[in-house]
Amino acid sequence: MVKELVLDNCRSNEGKIEGLTDEFEELEFLSTINVGLTSVANLPKLNKLKKLELSDNRISGGLEVLAEKCPNLTHLNLSGNKIKDLSTIEPLKKLESLKSLDLFNCEVTNLNDYRENVFKLLPQLTYLDGYDKEDKEAPDSDAEAYVEGLDDEEDDEDEVVRGEKRKRDEEEGEEDDD
Repeated sequence: MVKELVLDNCRSNEGKIEGLTDEFEELEFLSTINVGLTSVANLPKLNKLKKLELSDNRISGGLEVLAEKCPNLTHLNLSGNKIKDLSTIEPLKKLESLKSLDLFNCEVTNLNDYRENVFKLLPQLTYLDGYDKEDKEAPDSDAEAYVEGLDDEEDDEDEVVRGEKRKRDEEEGEEDDD
């Protein structure tokens, strides 16, 4: 079961990434940096997707499909795309779980009161471009930290399994004492 998929620098074909289908329903992290995407319209439905990296593409709009296709998104990176105005990111309000949005190197960042207006537009956001409303830096705003977090969860599961096995062994040992 695939939870992470990194397709950075692969070439998209007419806005589609070949082989990326809704079979990847367990996907939690998808990275498509610099693949030549002009739109997110052809993304498959990825209900469990939490983190989507779309930096260095040519996306200029059509973000309303994200709420439909990736309703549980918490982190979205649109840095280095062709996003020019606030109306383009307005559809992201429908992503109720969205905590972190990156728009570095997008024209929209040159607007007056850009940060203040994005936080007003998207009240669910905690972090914009790695900083919160009070300009405090996000604890780990990079993909590696997220991926390491996934690894930690697996370690915890192993410990739980070992603990239960130990408990069973002890109980069996007690039964032998009769």
